[in-house]
Amino acid sequence: MKQYSSLYFIGAGGIGMSALVRYFLAKGYRVAGYDRTSSPLTEALQSEGLEIVYDESVDLIPDYCRDPKTTLVVYTPAIPATHAGLVYFREHGFKVVKRAELLGLITQSSKGLCFSGTHGKTTTSSMAAHIFHESPVGCNAFLGGILRNYNSNLILSDHSPFTVIEADEYDRSFHWLHPYMAVVTATDPDHLDIYGTEEAYLESFAHFTSLIQPGGCLVIKKGIKLVPRVQEGVKVYTYSARDGGDFHADNIRVGNGTILFDFVAPDGVVTDVELGVPVDINIENAVAAMAIARLNGVADDDMRRAMASFKGAKRRFEFWVKRDDRVMIDDYAHHPDELKASIRSVRALYPGRKLTVIFQPHLYSRTRDFAPQFAEALSMADQVILLDIYPARELPIPGVTSQLIFDRITCRDKELCLREKLLERIKECNFDILLTMGAGDIDRLLPEIASIVEAK
Repeated sequence: MKQYSSLYFIGAGGIGMSALVRYFLAKGYRVAGYDRTSSPLTEALQSEGLEIVYDESVDLIPDYCRDPKTTLVVYTPAIPATHAGLVYFREHGFKVVKRAELLGLITQSSKGLCFSGTHGKTTTSSMAAHIFHESPVGCNAFLGGILRNYNSNLILSDHSPFTVIEADEYDRSFHWLHPYMAVVTATDPDHLDIYGTEEAYLESFAHFTSLIQPGGCLVIKKGIKLVPRVQEGVKVYTYSARDGGDFHADNIRVGNGTILFDFVAPDGVVTDVELGVPVDINIENAVAAMAIARLNGVADDDMRRAMASFKGAKRRFEFWVKRDDRVMIDDYAHHPDELKASIRSVRALYPGRKLTVIFQPHLYSRTRDFAPQFAEALSMADQVILLDIYPARELPIPGVTSQLIFDRITCRDKELCLREKLLERIKECNFDILLTMGAGDIDRLLPEIASIVEAK
C-alpha cells in the first residue's frame, strides 16, 4: 500500500466499502468514489472527507485519481462490469481490486478474528468488537453494520494485534481473508444466484475454515450442516444458546424487559451476563462473541460490562418507537430464518400483542428460491404488509414477484402494497407492535414511518 497516495472506491456507499473508506481517510489517504445514489451513509462519509459523485461519467473522476502509479481502485461485486468508471480504470492500467481482496491485504499482518454465517454475523462481530474495544486488549474492526455505540462501522486501535472482520460469503469474498480465529454462525443456503446449490454453498464455508492459520481456532454453531476442513494445529469449538457445546448459556432469565444468563466456557463460568439488546437470538450471538473474547484473554468483568452496554448495530432489531401502547422495531432480516428469529423475539418480548410485519423482499433470485419459506415465516404475524421486491444488483426474473410469497401466507390479514404508497397506508392503520424488515431501501422510510406511528 505504500506506493499509493489515493484510492477510488466504486460503490463507496456500501456498508462494507464504507468501513474501508473510513479506514483510509483515517490513515491520511486522499479518497474519492462513486455510488448510485446519495444516502445518510454517503453524506456522513462526505463530512469525513470522501469526495463522492453519483454519476458514473469518467469526467467526474478527480485529477488526483488519474495516475495508476499512485491510485488504487476498489470495487464491490454489486457493480456491473460495464460501469464506465470501472471500464476506464481497467483500460488505463490501474490496479483494480475487490473490496474483500483489499480487506485481506490489510488484515494479513494482524490477528484476524473473522465472523461468518448466513445470518447473525453482523451482530456477533459487533458484539465482539465492542467487548475487545471496552477492554485493555482492544481491536481494530471492519463491521457490516453501523454500531450504535460508536455511530460507525470502523473501530481503530493503536496497540491491538487483533482485527475483527465480518466475513461475507457473497461472491466467495471471505476466501480472501487470513483468519487467526473464525466463527461460523449459520450455513442455511443463501446467495444461490452465485452458488447454484446448497452443496456448493457448504463447500465455500468448508474452504473458508481451511484458511484458519495453525495455532488459531474455529468456533462453530453446534448442529449446523457444515463439515469443517481445518488445518492441523487449528482447534475446533462448538457453541449454542441452549443446546450445550463447548461454550453455551445457562441459567437464562427473561423478564421485565431484560435477559440475563451465565456464560459457560470449558475453563469456567461468567455469571449474570446482561444483554444490552435483550432479544432471544442475542443470547446465542453473545455466546459466540464472548467465546472469541475469552480465547484471546479478555477478562470476565470486561466482558460482562461490555455486554450490558452494547447498543447493537443499526437496523439489527432496532427500536424506533417504544411506548407502553405502541412499539416500532426495524430489522435487516432478509432470509427466512432471520425473519422467523425476529418474529419469535417480538412474540417473546410482547406476548399476546398484535404484531404487524412490513416486509420488503430483497432480490428476485432469493424470492424465487425461498418463497415458501418466506411465507411460512410471515404467517407467524397477525398482519402482513408485503412490498414489491427490491432488485439490488439483479434484473427482473420472469414470473418472480412478491405475489409468489403473498399467495402462500396463511394469516388472514395480509396485503400487497407498493413502496410509494406505504406511508399513506400506514396512516390508515392502527398499529400495536410494528416490525419492519428487509435489506432493500425500506430504511429510507423509517423516520417518516416512526413519525406516523408516534402521532397515532
